[in-house]
Amino acid sequence: MKGEGEKVVCVNRKARHDYHIEEVFEAGLVLTGSEVKSLRDGRANLKDSYGRILKDEAFLLNAHISPYPAANRFNHDPTRTRKLLLHKQEIRRLAGKVQERGLTLIPLKLYFKNGRAKVELALARGKKLYDKRESLRKKAAQREIERSLKSRT
Repeated sequence: MKGEGEKVVCVNRKARHDYHIEEVFEAGLVLTGSEVKSLRDGRANLKDSYGRILKDEAFLLNAHISPYPAANRFNHDPTRTRKLLLHKQEIRRLAGKVQERGLTLIPLKLYFKNGRAKVELALARGKKLYDKRESLRKKAAQREIERSLKSRT
């Protein structure tokens, strides 16, 4: 399985719109067999999920991994709390940062790296409504510039 690379399962598109991303971390996930099978089918959603540090352990809450149809009675709860695998010093550092006003842990994407399920976590600060409008204005202006350049050539 060496050199397999990265296979993205799902991306939290809303995260970059709703938050200012300050730092990005990679963490492993503790999963059951049916969750892994479901992820390999690409059946996951990070829309309303977030990270939390409790008693020197990191957890991913509200991440939705759909039940695997073939697992029948051995299936998992779709939105169960999943443990994140991080080094102790990383967890302590994150806990200190999250204590700061306004910072939160947001998952950006879920993927497989060398056969292992990983989540990309971001230390983020929530955007205000006017920040969101400004981002949309910049994106629209950039699109307009690209369109005019394309029509010239």
